[in-house]
Amino acid sequence: MKERRVKVGQRIVPDDLQPEALRTELTELGDAFRAYQRRPEPDLAVLAGLHDRKARAFAVWAAVTGDASLREEAERAETAARTTREMERNRRGIAVGEAGPVVARLLTRGQGAHARRVLEHVRTHAPLPGAEARLAVLMLTLRAARAGTGNITGQDLAGWLGGDAERVLQELADDGWLRLPQDVTAEDALTSRPEDPTRVTVPTLLPTAPRSFFFGKVTRARLSGWAQKVTGDRKLRKKKAGAATRLLAVYTAAHSRPDGRLGDGEEDGLGLDAVASFCGLRSEDVCGHAELLVTADWLAEADTSGGRLRGHLAERALPLSGLL
Repeated sequence: MKERRVKVGQRIVPDDLQPEALRTELTELGDAFRAYQRRPEPDLAVLAGLHDRKARAFAVWAAVTGDASLREEAERAETAARTTREMERNRRGIAVGEAGPVVARLLTRGQGAHARRVLEHVRTHAPLPGAEARLAVLMLTLRAARAGTGNITGQDLAGWLGGDAERVLQELADDGWLRLPQDVTAEDALTSRPEDPTRVTVPTLLPTAPRSFFFGKVTRARLSGWAQKVTGDRKLRKKKAGAATRLLAVYTAAHSRPDGRLGDGEEDGLGLDAVASFCGLRSEDVCGHAELLVTADWLAEADTSGGRLRGHLAERALPLSGLL
């Protein structure tokens, strides 16, 4: 007897896909979508749940196989679930946010988790200790996260590092962490324009190296845009915040809950040692930079007693929360 061909959407599930629990879930998911299509009336709440299941299942499938297109489909399903829920609320006439202001989040919860993985990678793998180099490593890692290469312009570099840009770029190239194109110097990169950017390579992120991250191009672009918004924040620029302060802004945003409080709820606040390590600071210096974030209305309050950074994001920073 010929074995039934299992499909989810336009995807055929391989007969030998492992683990078996994943193949079972994909099989049941395909049946559930087909059953939904046969319903006489739509139920958007049910459909949103199916998209959620698809996002989770395809993310696991992508991790098992290393197929980037599956990761991208998982991200599309995650977006579809969110959009479907918004449609469902609109159809029911629910005024979203009646209990308080609606916060339009830049990142989904899943993208927030990816952001924290990138930040931890930078914390443990940045080749140089200074805050300026760590900021450059963060931004370049997000540009090159999927393919190991990314485009930068002089405007990017100046925005990230100001007058330190050429020095830091050259130091990263001398270290071997970064490769510039042949016959292109750090000085040349500073003059590159959007219509003719400099394509740089991060060898440790090339597809031939062990994979550091598993997310699609939509998430990569969203994370890069998120970090750009934080580090380029207008009030931080107005306060002339240095690289360490802007790194602290990134770290606090990524490690905040939906209500803006820092920490994951199991233990209030963030360990100062981890915060300092990411920002290229000494633990005792975090307090001063946290106070700068308070004056810039990035943090509503901050306290560094007991070896932890406690506080919460100011209201204006809530859209950039990593949704712990």
